[in-house]
Amino acid sequence: MAVREIITAPDPRLREVSKPVDKVDDDLRALMDDMLETMYDAPGIGLAAIQIGVPKRVIVMDLAGKDEEPEPRYFVNPEILDPSEDKQLYEEGCLSVPDYYDEIERPARCRVKFLDYDGTEQVLDAEGMLAVCIQHEMDHLEGVLFIDYLSRLKRDRVLKKLKKEQRLAAAS
Repeated sequence: MAVREIITAPDPRLREVSKPVDKVDDDLRALMDDMLETMYDAPGIGLAAIQIGVPKRVIVMDLAGKDEEPEPRYFVNPEILDPSEDKQLYEEGCLSVPDYYDEIERPARCRVKFLDYDGTEQVLDAEGMLAVCIQHEMDHLEGVLFIDYLSRLKRDRVLKKLKKEQRLAAAS
């Protein structure tokens, strides 16, 4: 397992639409292990493969609290089925948009069909933080960032700040 570099906005690779995975094999499991280690190291609660430069439809997450036993989850080729009509506001952040948080409205519940770590098809009913995290990470698979839900003014301000920080980091 290895910690990989997390791509940050406005890197154009984050706008790529990820490709479906043909099969869950040892190479894909190694990728998921690296993703999980990278996510824990960051630290974060979810990570899409595109965030480490791999345009595959793969997500990892772990919503366990700091003092709780880890509960890693793996989603290969996830599909959202039946999102609820009712919406919910949650404050979101993103490892690819560091140090910025804002409230985003999403469906409060959804059903997700996916392949697990072993390649077995699963269906999961998600609500609350789990539903938010799945939807957030699945947006990455479509080249969408959570800041895309903000007003143009807020989004442009965040991207301008990130570009400036990247220029300063490159100059030092």
